[in-house]
Amino acid sequence: MAPQRGVPCLVLLVSGKRKSGKDFVAEALRSRLGEDVCAVLRLSGPLKEQYAQEHGLDFQRLLGASTYKEAYRKDMIRWGEEKRQADPGFFCRKVVEGISQPIWLVSDTRRLSDIQWFREAYGAMTQTVRVVASEQSRQQRGWEFTPGVDDAESECGLDDFGAFDWVLENHGDERRLEEQLENLVAFVQSRRPCRVPGAADAAPLPDVWSPTPAEGPADA
Repeated sequence: MAPQRGVPCLVLLVSGKRKSGKDFVAEALRSRLGEDVCAVLRLSGPLKEQYAQEHGLDFQRLLGASTYKEAYRKDMIRWGEEKRQADPGFFCRKVVEGISQPIWLVSDTRRLSDIQWFREAYGAMTQTVRVVASEQSRQQRGWEFTPGVDDAESECGLDDFGAFDWVLENHGDERRLEEQLENLVAFVQSRRPCRVPGAADAAPLPDVWSPTPAEGPADA
């Protein structure tokens, strides 16, 4: 169930492979919408915090892109899966606690159970955003295939989802990415009662959820 406090007017569930640029996209969207309007939520935050507490590790070092985090990645994945099997909404409930901004951007949606939880909790206010990038682009950003990581559910759980509301192509063409970001920002600004700057004459959120045509092929 959704928390009673801090109900959003729009939830963007962003997903993508490692080094696809999903964190970059999330921060780009927040910078355009404003931190007072848009909150970036990371499901990995409460996961890493809980994991650090139970294993006596440095939580802050687990948050960064470092060899420290990579040393524990596989075990964190295993531990996180055990937590989710026992309670699929455990980390989703944790990450939305105390959020006051009207737009929530979940930057690391990884599993069908994540999408199901937010849709059940917030219904028509939920939109899915997939960030895709070619393997060549991801390799140029430092990606290498890692057994037990890149073939785990945390990376592959949404491979066959297919019905994303938005698909953003991030193959290295900055102009193309900017165009797609502008389209998504325009959509967000068209929603009310978010009261996003520039949305004074916008239409209200629909009572029934209906998908917005994706930007580009979902299997790109």
